[in-house]
Amino acid sequence: MIANDKTFTPDSLFCDYFESWIKVYKEGAITRVTMQKYQLSLSWVKKIAPDLKLKEINRLQYQEILNEYAKYHERQTTMDFHHHIKAAILDAIDERLIDKDPTRKAIIKGKTPREKKLKYLSQFELHSLLGVLKLSDKPNWDWLILLIAKTGIRFSEALAVTPKDFDFSRQMLSISKTWNYKEDKGGFLPTKNKSSVRKIPIDWHTVIQFAVLVKDLPEDKPIFAGSRVFNATANDCLARRCKKAGIPVITMHGLRHTHASLLLFAGVSIASVAKRLGHSSMNTTERTYLHIIQELENKDIDLVMRALAGLV
Repeated sequence: MIANDKTFTPDSLFCDYFESWIKVYKEGAITRVTMQKYQLSLSWVKKIAPDLKLKEINRLQYQEILNEYAKYHERQTTMDFHHHIKAAILDAIDERLIDKDPTRKAIIKGKTPREKKLKYLSQFELHSLLGVLKLSDKPNWDWLILLIAKTGIRFSEALAVTPKDFDFSRQMLSISKTWNYKEDKGGFLPTKNKSSVRKIPIDWHTVIQFAVLVKDLPEDKPIFAGSRVFNATANDCLARRCKKAGIPVITMHGLRHTHASLLLFAGVSIASVAKRLGHSSMNTTERTYLHIIQELENKDIDLVMRALAGLV
C-alpha cells in the first residue's frame, strides 16, 4: 500500500488515494508540464467524486465519472483523464483495495471538437516573409524562422539544433533531441517519438547560409537556446515580420504547417512528408492536412477527366 503519510484501506477516499499516488509515483519522474496535467485530473476527481470510497468504485461509478468529465472536455482530453486515473486504480487493485477492474470496457465520450482551421502561408506569402527577415551575423529569431520554414521541424526541435547537427557536405540536418523551453532549467530532452529522430535533406542555399552562421559557434551547444527562451517571444517576432511583409500573421507552428502544405501542393508523397515532419504514422499527416489532400484529389479528378475526354 502507498506509505505516504498514511496507510490506505478500502474505506479510504479515492481522491485521497489518487493524490498520494501522484506524489509517490509521479513527482520527480515526469516533467513539470505533465505533472500539472495530473494535478488537473486530481482537481476534477475531487470535484466530481469527492466522497467516493475505494471499495465503492465499480464500472458504473467509473463510467459516471468519465461522463461528467466529458461534458466539459473534448474526447482526447477525456481519454487522457481516463489514462491518468486508470493507472492509479490498477495499482489500487494490485494492493487489494479494489476488487475488480472498474475501468474495463469504459466508454470515452467528449464534446465535439471545435473546428480548427489550419493556418499556413502560400508559396508567395512565404517568399515575402523570407524577404523581410533580418539575418544578422549572429543567431536570432529571424534565423530560427528561416530554419523552421525550410525544414518543417518543431519549435522545440529547432531550439535544440547544434552546429554539429548539420552535415553540410551531404546537405542534411539531423534531428535527435528537443530543448526543454517550458522550464527554467532548460536542457536537452528526447524527441516526441522514435519517428522524430530523423535526417532532413536541406537545399543548397540553406546550407550556405547556415554554414556561414555556425562556423565559429561551439559544436555541441544549441544555436538558439543560449538563455531562457519563450515560444510567445518567437511568435511575437514572427508576427512583426508577417505584418511587415503584408501577409497573414501565423505562429511558429504555422510555419511547420506551411512547410508541409507547400510540399504536398508540389506533389511530394504523404509518406515522404510524414517522414520529414517526424510523424509517427502517415495517419497523423493525413488527419492534419486532410483539406489539402482533398484539394489535391479534386485536382487529380479534373486531370483524369481531361485525359479520358481526350480518348474520344
